[in-house]
Amino acid sequence: MAEFLGLLKKGNRSALMASIMNAIIAVIKAIAFFITGNVAMFAEMMHSIGDTANQSFVFIGSALSKKAPTDRFPGGFARLVNLVLLGAVLIVGILAYETVKEGIHHIIDPPESDSWFWLNIAVLGVAAILESVVLVKAMKEITADMAGEKIKGFRVVIESFKNIGDAKPATKLVFLEDMVATGGALIAILSIVIGTYTPFHEAEGYASVIIGLMLFYVVGRVFLDNAAGVLGVSDQEMEEKIGELVFAETHVKDIQELMVIKEGEELHVELKIEFDPDMSIAKAADILDNIEEKIMNEKGVTEVIIESDQDDKVQSWNNREKDT
Repeated sequence: MAEFLGLLKKGNRSALMASIMNAIIAVIKAIAFFITGNVAMFAEMMHSIGDTANQSFVFIGSALSKKAPTDRFPGGFARLVNLVLLGAVLIVGILAYETVKEGIHHIIDPPESDSWFWLNIAVLGVAAILESVVLVKAMKEITADMAGEKIKGFRVVIESFKNIGDAKPATKLVFLEDMVATGGALIAILSIVIGTYTPFHEAEGYASVIIGLMLFYVVGRVFLDNAAGVLGVSDQEMEEKIGELVFAETHVKDIQELMVIKEGEELHVELKIEFDPDMSIAKAADILDNIEEKIMNEKGVTEVIIESDQDDKVQSWNNREKDT
């Protein structure tokens, strides 16, 4: 138990904050739905319940992925966060289906506008504000991880969208879900206004369908990203960066192999380089140690495996000729 509690302290903070915030929002929306019976509120309630469950699982999974390797699992638990996220999207998929189904039912048989207009607007307005707070926190975490510095102002929004593809799996899920949640709340507010003040009473049903489809987008995006993570996807951008770093060492003649594999939030590097066959073993060992130290200083890298071989006079790495 002590080990488990210790690991929880290392869990993704954005996911923890999002799960707590969404639990509060889900309760508020549930109360409003049972009072009003509004279908747009139903869609938002289902959305918040799904987000709460998802982000709770993500927080626990991101924490357990930090567990040290054991004799049974010598490769460690870094990919556990990807497995947890694959399970989490199943919940979102079920809730998305129910949301779309309820919306279609509402379109076919729209009820008359109810007398709870201001209650619905107030609840969804509060939800949009709370969701946006979590979204901004996720944005700041993404930019801090990518840029390595604290970015302020509207630039946080721009940089977070630019770097979302390289964000940590847990942070990416929080970002996507809360972006959809904030947008969904605004869509629900608009549909209630339209359904109340115009003859277009089907508006809330269409809003429910749109919110459900947005949830399906999150399901697809997160599933594809984490399925690749479970299989072990390479980080090509980091491979290029490490390749340049290795070639900065003048004694390196070529790179036979270079793989950077994403393991959850960690990067594992496997490298095989070529030296001049006349170089002493002691000097080669010193150079290897120096290269390993530089690679380990790269953000996210937790393991480096380096092998060396004598120069075979055939350039392998990107077919580039290296100056000697």
